[in-house]
Amino acid sequence: MRKLLILYATQTGNALDAAERLSREAERRGCPINLLSLHQYDPSLLPQEEAVIFVVSTTGQGDAPDSMKVFWRYLLQRNLGHHWLKGVHYAVFGLGDSSYQKYNFVAKKLDKRLLDLGGTAIVERGLGDDQHPSGYEASLDPWMSSLWRMLNMIKPELLSNGPDVVIQDTVLIDQPKVRITYHNIENVESHFSSASDLTSLNIQIGSARSMHPGKSSFDRSRPDCFLKMLKNLPLTRLNCGKDVRHFEFEFVSNALEYETGDVLEILPGQDSAAVDAFIQRCNLDPDSFITVSPREMDDQNAHDSRIPVKLKNFVEFSMDVDSASPRRYFFEVMRFFATAEHERERLEYFGSPEGRDDLYQYNQRERRTVLEVLDDFPSVQMPFEWLVQLVPPLKTRAFSISSSQSAHPNQVHLTVNVVSWTTPYKRKKKGLCSSWLAALDPRDDIYVPAWFHKGSLPSPSPSLPLILVGPGTGCAPFRGFVEERALQSRTNSTAPIIFFFGCRNEDGDFLYRDFWLNHSQNKGVLSEAKGGGFYVAFSREQPQKVYVQHKMREHSQRIWDLLAEGAAVYVAGSSTKMPADVTSAFEEIVAKENEVSTEDAARWIRALEKCGKYHIEAWS
Repeated sequence: MRKLLILYATQTGNALDAAERLSREAERRGCPINLLSLHQYDPSLLPQEEAVIFVVSTTGQGDAPDSMKVFWRYLLQRNLGHHWLKGVHYAVFGLGDSSYQKYNFVAKKLDKRLLDLGGTAIVERGLGDDQHPSGYEASLDPWMSSLWRMLNMIKPELLSNGPDVVIQDTVLIDQPKVRITYHNIENVESHFSSASDLTSLNIQIGSARSMHPGKSSFDRSRPDCFLKMLKNLPLTRLNCGKDVRHFEFEFVSNALEYETGDVLEILPGQDSAAVDAFIQRCNLDPDSFITVSPREMDDQNAHDSRIPVKLKNFVEFSMDVDSASPRRYFFEVMRFFATAEHERERLEYFGSPEGRDDLYQYNQRERRTVLEVLDDFPSVQMPFEWLVQLVPPLKTRAFSISSSQSAHPNQVHLTVNVVSWTTPYKRKKKGLCSSWLAALDPRDDIYVPAWFHKGSLPSPSPSLPLILVGPGTGCAPFRGFVEERALQSRTNSTAPIIFFFGCRNEDGDFLYRDFWLNHSQNKGVLSEAKGGGFYVAFSREQPQKVYVQHKMREHSQRIWDLLAEGAAVYVAGSSTKMPADVTSAFEEIVAKENEVSTEDAARWIRALEKCGKYHIEAWS
């Protein structure tokens, strides 16, 4: 039987969520489906498919998710001709954020490549935008309607129930995807009894996270190591409108090697009172031992190899009950378990096309947590299988490392903005990980689970001249760069560094002020005497705002001289307008100093990017 193939590439879970929604809608129309992550699919089989739907997200500065990289490389092979996908019908839906310069870049590239290879588009590509008041679903809903209508015309045999379906209220169409097995306590203790505290914690975290259905196969479930906080220092003045901290950690398990420019991921601790409240609200036994496996798992050995964990630990390490907002499907399923009429009606409205915007306002805009939603609908009692499937997975948080390991052996430092905001309905909210770290006391023995990996900023060689642009916490990786080069300069000659930093006020949020000034004097690596420079843009010190790009234009001759010497450019910080504004400033500088057109200057900067000398690490 022919199936509709749905392939997705996700980094944060949104593309998986959209792909699962597509597959549910397809099944409701009687369409058999095959849902796979792109890394699970053999791209050489693509010409044999009749109809393929791609759901892909764009990450960072126009990058493909990790799970798509092998597939994309295959598609770029030159020997695949213009007729390779002749007869294959496809559709592309992209998820992106229009505040980024390369909005939905991956979906656009994929659509063009599939067309170049001879594929036939079923519908025009759809582009979901995180910035829309209703999120990506504002585009997904109308795009899906067109997709089913066109697919019904092209391949009517796929949609046996036709393109339009009305859901029956009384029947829960889907089964939960997971099965939960409860274990006898005597058979379980042996896994943990002989292990040290750290090893036991490592096994519990690894086991809980590997069993969660929302886990990406690219995540390493067990932490690489554990860290203990040594210092928790404020970098900003009280009441300046920001709270930025300098954290220093030491390795308490094995010390790992890292390079400047690398990224540290941390699994945040959830508030134990919130975890207990969730368990109580859902009538669960916190002390029972469980394993979680896919419902359709055939391999009994794979099931038996799963290490049981306490239900409370499973929730604590893998289910985000008190910070992330649930998806739309959570509300659809809740409706079937609501016993109060008014609650069921409200959930039904939220699940309808008319209620979509109101649900977005209630849920995502207000950043309602799972616990808050469940408290708003007290008659709902959802089985634990559904909760495991639908509660958002607890995600690690990534931070640029702000230290050099050569300067601080056995340590790693972070520069973290402690996030807090007020919702449209004036509710106070805090970032889960940053506020958890800020509340840690170095005197307490709290183990912080951590993972290391490469970021977008490769560690530069000592002989490479650098132009660094890092406003706000974007300075974090460059603190490590400067520390490392200062050490290298003691024994060898090193290339110059120019650093452009930006903040609001000199006395409010001038992060690491003494550190930068120290290295910009007395022949330090940022000193003009060494060919370098340190320039600060204070945006609020004067009536007109001054940003890093304004300071760059003031020093355009020096920037061009370094670029002409083969300097590499590193840009880090907020993803909103800054990276695009900085790139424009570089283009203007190249055009002015080199006396070429702005088009030629833009091409020059693109060439710099292609040869690995223009790096951006931006975060929202």
